[in-house]
Amino acid sequence: MSALDQILPFYRDILGLEEVPLDDADGAHIAGLSAGDSLVELLEAARKDSPIATFVARRGPGIHHICFAVPDLDATLDRCRTAGVRLIDETPRIGAEGKRIAFLHPSATGGVLIELTE
Repeated sequence: MSALDQILPFYRDILGLEEVPLDDADGAHIAGLSAGDSLVELLEAARKDSPIATFVARRGPGIHHICFAVPDLDATLDRCRTAGVRLIDETPRIGAEGKRIAFLHPSATGGVLIELTE
């Protein structure tokens, strides 16, 4: 049984969060849970060389990143550049569920990896 299969019942069955079907992406298996107006994604590495596997090997399990939906991803990235915010993704790319995403470097956001999406 995978780690994701072990923890999912806690969120789904004990906390009562509704499971939301999500596609796997970026070398990760993804389980989605609806938490009010927010979506919680539980991630598990699908490959040993994936970003999630690297993160867990370095830091252990826990919160990987926070994602914020913005009305205009390109304009938000432009504002970040103008403000000197360090970007991981200079241009948007396709992430989970085929959505356009971009990551901001944790060194520019108080140590938190932030994903932006539209």
